[in-house]
Amino acid sequence: MIDAEDVVLVLLAAGRSARFGAEDKLEADLLGRPLGLHIVSTLAAVPFRARLVVRSGCRLDFAGHGYTDIPNGRPELGMSGSVRLGVAAAKRIGAAAVLIVLADMPRVTEAHVRRLLDAGGSADAVIASSDGTKPGPPALFGRDRFDALLDLTGDAGARDLIRGGRHILTDPAELVDIDTPDDLRALR
Repeated sequence: MIDAEDVVLVLLAAGRSARFGAEDKLEADLLGRPLGLHIVSTLAAVPFRARLVVRSGCRLDFAGHGYTDIPNGRPELGMSGSVRLGVAAAKRIGAAAVLIVLADMPRVTEAHVRRLLDAGGSADAVIASSDGTKPGPPALFGRDRFDALLDLTGDAGARDLIRGGRHILTDPAELVDIDTPDDLRALR
């Protein structure tokens, strides 16, 4: 188990959203709130050491929700570029672990995130979410994994690390990732 107070939350909100079209998907309405703020509200009560948001172009007010802004001036480098920026900032803060969460996953629950924290604790931990078939974010990485995260390249993010880690099962509906307008319509 790792205490949330030792973990830095890294919210990734810098994707180019090419499959979503011209509209910023994180600003798109979902049940009266911007899509990108659903996870922010869900995790508001978890007492993380710090909350960071890595973003590019998104105009949502993450700072008003306690997040420190980490601008990603090179979103074309893919998810790994955003991960590197967030992990580097968390390392400077002295985090024991990072929890990487995607801003376009509005159905993740606080209870699931707490299960990820409960499964963590070792400095080399890699704890990922799974629908029983495919592991992915949200994912927790202990401080001994920071250097590997800082070496990532491309758009696969930490996929290989996640595959080799421990997987915490949750309902597949909780891990819905919004990539297209059709995905958002289906969720509505």
